[in-house]
Amino acid sequence: MFKAKSPMRRWVALALATVALGGLTSMAQAAYPERPVTLVVPFPPGGSTDAIARTLGAKLQDKLGGTFIVENRPGATGTIGAGQVKRAAPDGYTLMVSSLGPYVIAPHLIKNVAYDAARDFDLLTVAVQAPNVLVVPAASPFKSVADLLAALKKDPGKLSFASSGNGSSDHLTAELFWQQTGTSALHVPYKGGAPAMTDLLGGVVDASFQNINAVIPHINANKLRALAVTGDKRSPLLPQTPTLGEAGVHGADVYSWQAVAAPKGLPPDVKAKLHAAIVSALNDPSVKPKLVEQGFEIVGNTPEQFKAMQASEFARWKKVIEVGHITAD
Repeated sequence: MFKAKSPMRRWVALALATVALGGLTSMAQAAYPERPVTLVVPFPPGGSTDAIARTLGAKLQDKLGGTFIVENRPGATGTIGAGQVKRAAPDGYTLMVSSLGPYVIAPHLIKNVAYDAARDFDLLTVAVQAPNVLVVPAASPFKSVADLLAALKKDPGKLSFASSGNGSSDHLTAELFWQQTGTSALHVPYKGGAPAMTDLLGGVVDASFQNINAVIPHINANKLRALAVTGDKRSPLLPQTPTLGEAGVHGADVYSWQAVAAPKGLPPDVKAKLHAAIVSALNDPSVKPKLVEQGFEIVGNTPEQFKAMQASEFARWKKVIEVGHITAD
């Protein structure tokens, strides 16, 4: 004969079911990743961002298990790949590894960008940062920032500065430098860093602000002369080279950086697990020294710190772009 459960028995059954469900959920969460994770790089293979993504992917496989695949989706200054990540499911299986461009620069340069940089991503961490270096060809008559500034003020708009393209980090660093010093020069945009470097080495252009990892080999080979670094402190790779601040140029501290984000709505447990694994990977003894040797500084900050940094950088580059009347064309 059927007997109804007492209130106490029903409460115990409900409690046991809740515990069981919680256990299953925890097991599912602990199992992440259960399928391949795609690291979207919104730039072509071979650059600094691609290298950081591949380094992280290999080490995350060791720390979390599973498979991490780098997928290059270049185009439109990184905004095509960023848009793809924005539209992906927020389940931890699609991440973006990108330089600062799509996060804080491209939205000011390109109309109708397919994402809101401040709202459409769960920011995980800024992985690394590196200063740019103001360099001139080895045969240049400029031996210091003071020499270069004197020439810029004597002949406004005459000296040429190479960059890897309109709106690139090296271009905007030059624009900020000119704005802070009240000078002007001829901007020569190239289609990528390689052709810009070729003409810089050949003395076709007068100067450039380049990522430190790109110019260190040429500086060490005495093919380029470093006049200053754009960081707030001297680089261990160039201990004799002053910062721009030390050279008398203030308000022009600049770092290039690479960061990791996910589509908005990432489950908190997955977010925490990914953040911890990424920071651990960056500081792994098999990874950190190699990155430092290339001029990168390990950041590995919190999502909250990344958010504050993005907001500050977003406002800064917006102002530089507006004052300089810069476009992506």
